[in-house]
Amino acid sequence: MTQQLSDIAFTPSVKAVQSRLGSRTGYARMEERGGWNSTVTPQLAEFLAERDSFYLGTATADGQPYIQHRGGARGFLKVLDDHTLAFADFSGNKQYISMGNLEENDKAYLFLMDYPNRTRIKIWGRAEVVEDDPELMQSLLEPGYKARAERVFLFHIEAWDVNCRQHIVPRYTDEAPSPQTLELTHRIEELEAKLRAYEDPDAVSPIERATAREQRSTQ
Repeated sequence: MTQQLSDIAFTPSVKAVQSRLGSRTGYARMEERGGWNSTVTPQLAEFLAERDSFYLGTATADGQPYIQHRGGARGFLKVLDDHTLAFADFSGNKQYISMGNLEENDKAYLFLMDYPNRTRIKIWGRAEVVEDDPELMQSLLEPGYKARAERVFLFHIEAWDVNCRQHIVPRYTDEAPSPQTLELTHRIEELEAKLRAYEDPDAVSPIERATAREQRSTQ
């Protein structure tokens, strides 16, 4: 049987459950069409460049899982080449669970969320810690981000896939406001310009005065 990238997650046990519950045929068709990716595409690179956090999954040698949140400046997870990602490891609570797990089991997993656009990406691979490469470390730092970097994590991609959008509740930030917030902000700016035109016609630009006159004429 041909090896598929998705076999990293769709083990024989998983496929047996898919068959029993009726989804194996659909996933087999997906695999026939090309299946998952193993390289960084322009779309993935663009997605990563917008993320300011993700979840890193590791496990002990006997399989005890651990998930850790990682955050930083937007785009702090860097693309080094078609199969390698990297990020600076900033000082934290010094538990070093992810580091310790990777010393005995280098299998790792990244889970990344884009809440405003309801998109999530899963990346399987292997990770390693680099503690003696100051040049690489420096290349990963974002100017102005005030955190102390201690080491580098390299993530070697083996497979990745885009997960379904179901049940993702959109969440917004100051940097990525909701469409409703943008609409209200624009409306507030229009009303403020209109008020300035009423109170002091000389304090606004000709364009703002014309806009205010036009708005009055339509009321």
